Amino acid sequence: MDETYALVRRAIAEKLCVEAIYGGHRRQLCSHLIGTRAGEPRALFFQYAGGSSRGLAPGGDWRCLPLAHLGEISLREGKWHTRPHSHSQHCIDAVELEVELGE
Repeated sequence: MDETYALVRRAIAEKLCVEAIYGGHRRQLCSHLIGTRAGEPRALFFQYAGGSSRGLAPGGDWRCLPLAHLGEISLREGKWHTRPHSHSQHCIDAVELEVELGE
């Protein structure tokens, strides 16, 4: 878990793309926030490609994922994806790091 947390944290700090397996689907993600909710390490990602049990909206969608369930994580450079939130995030109650927007 410490390695997963460190990789996602690095992705935020360096605006790197994350590829990982979650829920049996390979996903391409951009992490925006990392921290905990009720003590559980989580991250808020923007998923821009890959699979999902719910499907993926055209252009991507927001995902709040517990880090304990991410597997086969790799980081890569590439276009960093985001879009405005339609409401406040409730994914993380103790934010440790968030992406710097506007760079």
